[in-house]
Amino acid sequence: MTPLLAGKDAGAVRGGAYVRHAPEQTLLYQIVEQYYPAFLEHLAARERSLPTHVQREFEDYLKCGRLEHGFLRVRCMDCHAERLVAFSCKRRGFCPSCGARRMAEGAALLVDEVLPREPLRQWVLSVPFALRYLFAANPAVMGQVLGIVTRAIASHLISAAGYHHDTAQTGAVTLIQRFGSALSLNIHFHMLFLDGAYVTSGERLSFRRVPPPTVAALEKLVHVISQRVGRALERQGILVRDLENSFLAVDTPDGTDFDDLLGHSITYRIALGPHQGRKAFTLQTVPAATDAIDGKLARAAG
Repeated sequence: MTPLLAGKDAGAVRGGAYVRHAPEQTLLYQIVEQYYPAFLEHLAARERSLPTHVQREFEDYLKCGRLEHGFLRVRCMDCHAERLVAFSCKRRGFCPSCGARRMAEGAALLVDEVLPREPLRQWVLSVPFALRYLFAANPAVMGQVLGIVTRAIASHLISAAGYHHDTAQTGAVTLIQRFGSALSLNIHFHMLFLDGAYVTSGERLSFRRVPPPTVAALEKLVHVISQRVGRALERQGILVRDLENSFLAVDTPDGTDFDDLLGHSITYRIALGPHQGRKAFTLQTVPAATDAIDGKLARAAG
């Protein structure tokens, strides 16, 4: 039998009593359970399919936390009370339970063992629709672009501190997020940068904090990143420019038609069914009435 430490506890301790996690009662689970088979049927009717790793993600999620798909029998050595702990999927996709566990463990690792006790600033980089599609289809290119972005921001911070790369260094941790607020495919970078640079003077190491970036500095940095990314993609033949515009020269991989689904998700379009191609309905946050009034008063005063 699988050891207890190999599986994540699929429950919670509330008030000293163990309460089993019941994913089948959540709205997300019910939606996937009801509509995922119909989604596969729509694809099969058009002789299309999902990649194997995507199907495995859905199938394992529907088994996560369900006792009928496997469990451990745990017994207390003192009071001899017994509990059944269901196996978890441990997937990285959209399982809320396993995702939250992984997120908490990752945050603890960063705080306890990686990040120094120095000021940090979050930098968020969003990219155009075409690059979102490119990054989803070609993770290697996404890694190259991330390197370009990281070096550009690091150079900006070191320069703002008044030093050069030979005498100062900064650091960053990047978390790649693959979706937006509407759960559409929207690959973007969340980067935690040291808000300054470490300066070496002989054998001494000291931290120099920099002031917050100005709007002008951010606009300049965006321009630098755009130019460097564009040149890198051109050298690889991925980006083609002419006198009027530029476009991506990306061949669609053979096999499944998953790329078509990605393209519809990026542009907020319905991919299958009678409403295929239509813009998806999305909920947006409406600003509070007081904020709107304050904005009008500020514009009037200006």
